Amino acid sequence: MKQPVALLIYEKLLPGSQVGNRLRDLGYRVETVLETKRLVEVAESLLPLVVLLDLESSSVDTCALLRDLRRSPEAGHVPVLAFAGKNNEPLRQAASAAGATLVTSEDAMLAQLPVLLEQTLRVE
Repeated sequence: MKQPVALLIYEKLLPGSQVGNRLRDLGYRVETVLETKRLVEVAESLLPLVVLLDLESSSVDTCALLRDLRRSPEAGHVPVLAFAGKNNEPLRQAASAAGATLVTSEDAMLAQLPVLLEQTLRVE
């Protein structure tokens, strides 16, 4: 059976690398986008099962990227699990408004990843 692809976008080594390791442990093939601004291009190319997006970036407006992803005819349907530091509620709210499927804190992301993935991937 082919491994499902998870597209992971992060700048900060922690928690990004920890999330990647947990995803691999859960059986995902993790593809990391090193150039955050290429999110839409890479998502259209790989068509991942899920995108995991660290919202805290020093180089790009991640909420604008999320809106661009949602406008993509090829990848706009891909569920997005976004996360940010626990003290960054305004950014988490902006990501929700921009189209994230589920938004959480970094702490919850690491502690509850399997449950959060299940919620993000739930088809309604």
